Amino acid sequence: MKPNDFRTIALRMQDAIEGEHMAHPDFRVNGRIFATLHPDGRQGMVKLTLDQQRDFIQQHPATFTPASGAWGRQGCTMVQLSAVDEEALGEAMTLAWQLAVTAGNVKRKRVRRNLSR
Repeated sequence: MKPNDFRTIALRMQDAIEGEHMAHPDFRVNGRIFATLHPDGRQGMVKLTLDQQRDFIQQHPATFTPASGAWGRQGCTMVQLSAVDEEALGEAMTLAWQLAVTAGNVKRKRVRRNLSR
């Protein structure tokens, strides 16, 4: 898989847009990042829950690894583009997108609730 394949899958997600974060492409929904492309073009990242991260690493050990440091401990999961197939990436990307949508909805509800007080 090439960086443009990763990009295409990310942008297929409903309301997804491409932006830039720390000098590399990111993919957002409702203002929340759910995936990024590494500047080297060999890796991407998807934001998963820790359980989802563990499952992907167990099922595809040559493809998915935790990001380094605190990011990895929070579910950021690196994807080796040369090793990933479209189905596995599509599944991981969909889960990351769903988390971003859900997190955005929760945040908006909290803001509305606080404004109405």
